[in-house]
Amino acid sequence: MARTPRRVGSAGRVVVITGGARSIGTATARAFLATGAKVAIGDIDADLVAETAVALGGGVVGLPLDVSDSGSFAAFLDAAERELGPLDVLVNNAGIMPSGLFADEPEAMTDRILDINVRGVMTGTRLALQRFVPRGSGHLINIASLAGTAGIPGLATYCASKHAVVGFTEAVHLELADSGIQVTAVLPGNVRTELSAGANMPEWMLRVTTLDPEDVADAIVGCIGRNRPLVTVPRSLGPVIRLSSLLPYRVRRVTSELSGMTTAFTKPDAAARAAYHRRIRLG
Repeated sequence: MARTPRRVGSAGRVVVITGGARSIGTATARAFLATGAKVAIGDIDADLVAETAVALGGGVVGLPLDVSDSGSFAAFLDAAERELGPLDVLVNNAGIMPSGLFADEPEAMTDRILDINVRGVMTGTRLALQRFVPRGSGHLINIASLAGTAGIPGLATYCASKHAVVGFTEAVHLELADSGIQVTAVLPGNVRTELSAGANMPEWMLRVTTLDPEDVADAIVGCIGRNRPLVTVPRSLGPVIRLSSLLPYRVRRVTSELSGMTTAFTKPDAAARAAYHRRIRLG
């Protein structure tokens, strides 16, 4: 079903999105484009991001980007501004989510998750604020995850990275509270993308928590003009998360087992995750 993003004053804004060649990044580009924004997308897959930009149309700019390399990130933002004008919105969306027991995770993969999911967000934030602070305006949106509010077996380092993004974003939000610069972390649930394919959860849990990339994109567009530090997608899960954090550990463990979260990524559909694991290992 086609979605119509809420028009919240994005017309004419320059919006830059990392990890823009696929899934949430592409859906977000399309949603901002529909509001009249000027959009640049970056991705480590240079060929695919160029193809995606052409497919999106509307003058979308597609550029190569390695978020783990500060020089690449700076060059990406400089190129986007040369093409479109001064940056108004940065969506730090790029991220990876390999699954498996932490004891079996190679150190190189741990470093890769942290380099992309945490340092990439921090690098993008720093570079964006160098542009926003002198003007006293701009909106920084960091894509975290509901995994940033809990511990999910099989995703230990990913959870750590998203907890870091949530805490980092809240801190920067408070640092800039009176500056005119807006800072938001968006926390999606289980999104129908290659990243979360093969999750081993009961059907009822999948129905409650699973979203389309367009749902997340609509929430991201809806953040503009609203200086909220945390936005959950779906929004209804916000109170559930706050309530669960107050429960005793034993109760939380039982609810995790009942919901299937203890086995979702320790015993996933291996075949469904194989292609994704191959891609992120190759970079």
